[in-house]
Amino acid sequence: MATLSIDRITKRFGALTVIPELSLTIQDGEFCVLVGPSGCGKSTLLRIIAGLEPVSSGRILIDGADVSGAEPPERGVAMVFQSYALYPHMNVERNIGFGLEIARTPRAGIVTRVGAAVGKLQLSSYLKRKPRELSGGQRQRVAIGRAITRKPKLFLLDEPLSNLDAALRAGMRVEIARLKSDLASTMIYVTHDQVEAMTLADRIVVMNAGRIEQVGTPLDLYERPANLFVAGFIGSPAMNFLRGRVTARTSDLATVLLALGPSIDVPLSGQVEIGEAVTLGIRPEHIPFAWEETPGAFLATASMVELLGSDTFIYVRHSDETLIIRDSRGRRARNGDPIAISFPAAACHLFNKDGLRISGSPKVNSSEQLLARSQGNAS
Repeated sequence: MATLSIDRITKRFGALTVIPELSLTIQDGEFCVLVGPSGCGKSTLLRIIAGLEPVSSGRILIDGADVSGAEPPERGVAMVFQSYALYPHMNVERNIGFGLEIARTPRAGIVTRVGAAVGKLQLSSYLKRKPRELSGGQRQRVAIGRAITRKPKLFLLDEPLSNLDAALRAGMRVEIARLKSDLASTMIYVTHDQVEAMTLADRIVVMNAGRIEQVGTPLDLYERPANLFVAGFIGSPAMNFLRGRVTARTSDLATVLLALGPSIDVPLSGQVEIGEAVTLGIRPEHIPFAWEETPGAFLATASMVELLGSDTFIYVRHSDETLIIRDSRGRRARNGDPIAISFPAAACHLFNKDGLRISGSPKVNSSEQLLARSQGNAS
């Protein structure tokens, strides 16, 4: 295991700066996920850590030692790529142990390490097969096994599941979660898939245009996004955003008149002026709804309904705003149905004109609990 410190690095390709000045510390034994849209710089940052790309300025430190100028083999880092990069003429056993052969590890040591990796990854039945005889998930496990045998200080994974179908991705997420526990290694995982980030990470680093938008635990980012970008990126379906304007405020409360009609009193944790344009956010699962108008609710129309079995996504239109409601109770809605919806203040996020979050921490409850509370307050 190792501690990684990224100290004010930048990365430029000619006149183009892809990573402005960036600093980050990843603790010993931590599973850290770098997440963000395509082109945000997360894979470039991982390649810089691995030594496959030089920094333009700044330092990379592993356990306090500056490795900025060190070659990849000298850093004690192992990397699993998006493509499996297996040797097609070698069987599974040789693919896993070939790096040790190159390093002139004694045969007994190779056998021991390969055996341990194979046992962890459940590959014992496939040792004599060539890569073409394996499924995508099995090939990825072989690539991970090759990295494990090196006993790296840092274990780097660059979108390792992106080539797999949905069922294999879910299975490999379970495998990687199990490896995380078994290896007790410092791991850095790059993905654009927020489900992987939320289910695997100890901490998530959300990146955008080469910059870090927010660092925190999955639940921190979900419940307390620092800005509109993080709020919209973390969560599936994405958070609903509604235009509004502050009409009154106290030291800890802002009254927001939404463009689609109702006013909401939202707890404040930052500064906002009366008359200022703001954005109110609420997650689809936190919007209570009913078939008949209730106190504090307003009527909208279901424009599309997606039935997914365990969940139903209801798209509603009101004025020129579109909202997504997530329901897990199996209630049936049809296109064109009138639906009474409300926005409980306890579940609302408020963002100022610069996109920064200025609301207090919302208390996350089920939509049914929120609906009951809002009806009780109204009565």
